[in-house]
Amino acid sequence: MAEQGEGRPPTPVMSADLDLSGVVKQNSYFGFAASTGSSVQLNCVLRWNLTVEMLPDQDKETAWVKVVLGAGVPAMVLLVMGAAGLGYYLHRKWAAKADPHILGTLKSLPGTPREFRFKDLKKATNNFDEKQKLGQGGFGVVYKGVLPEENVEVAVKKFSRDNIKGKDDFLSELVIINRLRHKHLVGLLGWCHENGMLLLVYDYMPNGSLDNHLFCEPEKTTLGWNLRYKIISGVASALHYLHNEYDQKVVHRDLKASNIMLDSNYNARLGDFGLARALDNGKTSYAELEGVPGTMGYIAPECFHTGKATRESDVYGFGAVLLEVVCGQRPWTKIAGFQFLVDWVWTLYREGRILEAVDERLGRDYLVEEAERLLLLGLACSHPIASERPKTQAILQIVSGSVPVPPVPPFKPAFVWPSMGPMDTDSGVVMTADTTPTSSSHFESGWTPQCVSSRESNVRYSDGTLL
Repeated sequence: MAEQGEGRPPTPVMSADLDLSGVVKQNSYFGFAASTGSSVQLNCVLRWNLTVEMLPDQDKETAWVKVVLGAGVPAMVLLVMGAAGLGYYLHRKWAAKADPHILGTLKSLPGTPREFRFKDLKKATNNFDEKQKLGQGGFGVVYKGVLPEENVEVAVKKFSRDNIKGKDDFLSELVIINRLRHKHLVGLLGWCHENGMLLLVYDYMPNGSLDNHLFCEPEKTTLGWNLRYKIISGVASALHYLHNEYDQKVVHRDLKASNIMLDSNYNARLGDFGLARALDNGKTSYAELEGVPGTMGYIAPECFHTGKATRESDVYGFGAVLLEVVCGQRPWTKIAGFQFLVDWVWTLYREGRILEAVDERLGRDYLVEEAERLLLLGLACSHPIASERPKTQAILQIVSGSVPVPPVPPFKPAFVWPSMGPMDTDSGVVMTADTTPTSSSHFESGWTPQCVSSRESNVRYSDGTLL
């Protein structure tokens, strides 16, 4: 084997004496075959030759084989080359074709955002180099890029290819965030739908995510108290805007530290609206037919039963973030014998030791009044009963210090499951719970509702049936 233009090498790549009489039939075809895996390539056989040894008393058959080889092999080569070329052409044609449904939606957006060229984004991210990767989620990968002409840093979200669900998430995120205007939301710059790719372009956040700062390497300096309080205030403001100030009610459905970005001044910017949904007029919830989306520890308990996301479930996620920021621990952290962070904090509160939950890395460099306020607010937002959680308007006032935190029961209430009938949160049918003061509820693997308590805890449906 040799490259085109080079002479024939003195020795072959492979040479072997094989007896094929036990493998192939007496009269057989000869041809070429190759595989390129999932890729499409055009490979050409430029020259070839075949020497057939004349076997004794096989003159007629050998002559027939020569005829077959003489006519069949070139035809086979041309057929393979033609098929490869056609496959490559169709692949390129398909890849370059835009989905008409997606393209129609993009073109009809009010105040249409900028349409980027794929080649510019490819150049900006150095061909989507792994070194440029900022993060990865269920919908795709986010890369850092520098637009070649403007010399502006951006974040490019590349959605998973050939994924119908990914297309729906792409459109949902684009349609919603295109109309959102708030200083504590990540700004959308534009989109690209080319070469079979779906991409969104956002403002670049130089200080990364809140998650990276809370759980940084030991040698790095952790976030100070003032910055933590500032970030919480920004997220509360963004959530209130989504729930009440935008022309449609929007549920984010994936509120967590890794989706809270920080700009150059450490202002919070809520991002990743891939799961966000705008509620239709008169609706209070959004139902997901394919399970409960989100991240363990941030999902409200009622979502596992109803399959619906509400503004109250967003508030529950905000409560998890609150405790995460103040305590410097992830919501699903097993600590002091407790399965979840919220259970540990609730116990400290009951015992009058709630300030012991403050991140020990802060030392005494925090305001006691503010820390206690945020911890109690975190517990209030984490209330197992959705209707007992504060609204975003009250949350803003509590964070600002203008109103006190609502009363938090010393014992974490037991979760009350809605009726096992049709999943309708507006039905008003609930279960009653006979629970001793020390009980708490959570979901084990598989999301089977269970009561976990140091004492006996019984939960009954409204008809008296014991669960």
